[in-house]
Amino acid sequence: METQRILMRSLAVVFIASVIWTITVSAHPVAKEYTCCTVVSTAEFTDPIIGFRMQYESLPCVKAVIFQTEQKEFCIDWTRPWVQKKVMQFFRAQRNKHLTSAPPPASSISEHTCVGGSTQSAESS
Repeated sequence: METQRILMRSLAVVFIASVIWTITVSAHPVAKEYTCCTVVSTAEFTDPIIGFRMQYESLPCVKAVIFQTEQKEFCIDWTRPWVQKKVMQFFRAQRNKHLTSAPPPASSISEHTCVGGSTQSAESS
């Protein structure tokens, strides 16, 4: 009789634990697995680039440049001649965006006391 009572309590604990585990897993879905490019395109696209990254070959993933746009990501053959131009355009756009959107450097020294009336700032990478 005592053995049955212990067995029933153990089963109840296992059941409650499995219910809690199921609820926890359902409430916190597993993060999406990282996917890679298994094929690449050679076609040039015109969408504005918001980012890019290199993907190195590790089968089934192939070596590619992955351009990110507002709509989607493009897996591109890294050997295409226009790819380097797109990357350089992206870097120029980012630099210009940074230069035009950066507030003037804060200083406790009055502009009237600066030599030549100008200041220089160093960009960080």
